[in-house]
Amino acid sequence: MPTPPSILILMPDTTYRRLYLEEELGGLRDVGNVLTPHPCRSLDDPAVASELENVEIIVTGWGTPRLNASDRARLPNLRLVAHSAGSVKFILDPGLLGPGVRATSSASVLARPVAEYTLAYILLENKGVEDWIRNYRNERSRFYKYTDPWFDKSGNAEKTVGIVGASRVGRHVLDLLKTYDLRVLLYDPLVSEAEAESLGARLCPLDELLRESDIVSLHAPAVPATRHMIGAAQFGLMRDGSVLINTARGAVVDQDAMIAELKTNRIRAVIDVTEPEPLPDDCPLFDLPNVVLTPHIAGAHGAEVRKMTKHVIAEVKSFVETGVLREEVMPTHWDLVA
Repeated sequence: MPTPPSILILMPDTTYRRLYLEEELGGLRDVGNVLTPHPCRSLDDPAVASELENVEIIVTGWGTPRLNASDRARLPNLRLVAHSAGSVKFILDPGLLGPGVRATSSASVLARPVAEYTLAYILLENKGVEDWIRNYRNERSRFYKYTDPWFDKSGNAEKTVGIVGASRVGRHVLDLLKTYDLRVLLYDPLVSEAEAESLGARLCPLDELLRESDIVSLHAPAVPATRHMIGAAQFGLMRDGSVLINTARGAVVDQDAMIAELKTNRIRAVIDVTEPEPLPDDCPLFDLPNVVLTPHIAGAHGAEVRKMTKHVIAEVKSFVETGVLREEVMPTHWDLVA
């Protein structure tokens, strides 16, 4: 019978308490030998110093210290990094990957709540809910919705939604939109017209998408090629009264250009990600009336977090028993990873 692999849980205590209850730990112990009863916060922790050469699997999460290529010498038997969150770029140097060392993450699980947040705001913004709330609060008993300026403009029927990026989240959003009476456009240079059609959208250039959409929702990865891909010129193409939703990364948008456009009150924005995070106290986004600003909360919370944990444990189990990873992070795709 093969020896169970040695598993190191490497993450801050706060992350560990959110991700791993006794049930989840039991799942890991069924697969291998979890080295310590508590998480290790660093490879320099004296509690695991003598065990590093035996570690085969490292389970990571939010706040895990970055694993660099130079750490490979201390981890000669490492075979898998299993990330209990989304992007591995913040915790993993791609130089660590290669022959004998693989990686997986819960990015596909994390994508679902982000897509649901996006869908909710697509529907609410098309309905003009923020304006209805404000007008009703201001007018109170004098309010009469049939004479309100929003009555003839609000609603989701036949509105156009533009999705920028057929990423994991973008694809989830596209799938959720299929049940609604909406016209859906997609911009993604790596997607064919036939694939876009299968996703329920019409492929088009970015400029066309910006000009025609009532809602523009960003789902492109934050890579050098996408930095500030939505800037002053792109904002200028958006139609009056349209809405930008950003649940991708703050770097995808030129924030100064966005603020300048929002100050004209010509468009609205739903912003869950910014650059930097958190924003400084004097950032205008806090005070602009045509902005919904949330503190990077579109992702997993509560029971949704446990889904990521269960996914990682299933990946570890599959890797140990069969060598198969359903959500492997491939070094060849590193430049496309968010």
